[in-house]
Amino acid sequence: MHNARLDLLTDYPFQRLSDLIAGITPGSAEPIVMSIGEPQHKPPAFVAEILAKEAAGWGKYPPIAGTPDFLDAAGSWAATRFGVPWLEPAKHLLPLSGTREGLFQLGLLALGGKGRETKTLVLLPNPFYQAYAAAAIMGGGEPVFVPATAENGFLPDFESLGPDVLSRAALAFVCSPANPQGSVAGAAYLDRLVSLARQHDFILAADECYSEIYNDTPPAGVLESCTRLGGGLKNVAAFHSLSKRSSAPGLRSGFVIAEEALIKPFLRLRSYSCASMPTPILAASAALWRDEAHVVENRALYRAKFALADQILGGVPGYRRPQAGFFLWLDVGNGEAFTRELWRRAGVKLLPGGYLGRAGADGHNPGDRYVRVAMVQDLATTERALTAIRALMTDRSYAEAAAQ
Repeated sequence: MHNARLDLLTDYPFQRLSDLIAGITPGSAEPIVMSIGEPQHKPPAFVAEILAKEAAGWGKYPPIAGTPDFLDAAGSWAATRFGVPWLEPAKHLLPLSGTREGLFQLGLLALGGKGRETKTLVLLPNPFYQAYAAAAIMGGGEPVFVPATAENGFLPDFESLGPDVLSRAALAFVCSPANPQGSVAGAAYLDRLVSLARQHDFILAADECYSEIYNDTPPAGVLESCTRLGGGLKNVAAFHSLSKRSSAPGLRSGFVIAEEALIKPFLRLRSYSCASMPTPILAASAALWRDEAHVVENRALYRAKFALADQILGGVPGYRRPQAGFFLWLDVGNGEAFTRELWRRAGVKLLPGGYLGRAGADGHNPGDRYVRVAMVQDLATTERALTAIRALMTDRSYAEAAAQ
């Protein structure tokens, strides 16, 4: 009595993780959770103040299209950050109750268009954020998993798919900075993707939710490509969120920027299917988009933890400092085995990389060798966890046993 397409989705990664370690007593009285990318830094104090001040708004139905204040704040941030002075927020920007629901809904929007019956493919990196596959499958399309591995800099090579596949694509997802690998798409790469989307007439969905957490250089954005190439926002949708940038995942606040021809039907779809962002949250979100001081502080906290990772894991085979984002993507040989053993020994919970990927035609899942480590805990807790990870990664007896 349910949509049979749902059966094509694997169990969500965190359910699979719970099943994997069920029955294992964690090797610490104080387990450490580094499996989920839920920021633990405190959001700015003014968020709570604004929510309290705007409390009357909880008694009103919120506007699906957002408030002028939110549109101005989010649009001004995007225009400044990515150099798009021609952006018109009232036409090009739509608030989302968290980008995950927007990414998912884009599959419903992009697939099944009149005159586009042959465009049934959705291109996505492998490994990938699970909402991408759900968007493809529940929208009635067919996902095409494109490896994002060490060999190609952990960025999917959509150009290699050939014209037969590309001509049937309705939608393609790219994540930069990437979840889980922390790789960053350069300007030239993004320019090629935008050109490819326009050449073959598919929507390029750029998930840029980790764009404000980086080492030294701000990552390029797809909106910059739109300015360089001209053509406005044709075939492009850019997604941004406050969850990572502002350590405010509980607000469920983000937005999408796209051309008006896409924003209008997106708004119509959301009018039927989604709870819109309450006005107190819209007000708090607008204040967050206008404030950069807390973002600088947030970024510094992550930099300190990655400097710690360099100290503890530097030189250990399988370790690589990511370019951006807040995940470590460690090559440990067997992600599931390593996750179970680390939980048993030290009570540190990681996520097996294979749970974020799918096996290709060759039967190989590019995430199987890896674990994802969410660097979201405080510095002292992170040090404990990384020390335990190093101990297992350098344990020769474990490595020999795991290889058998």
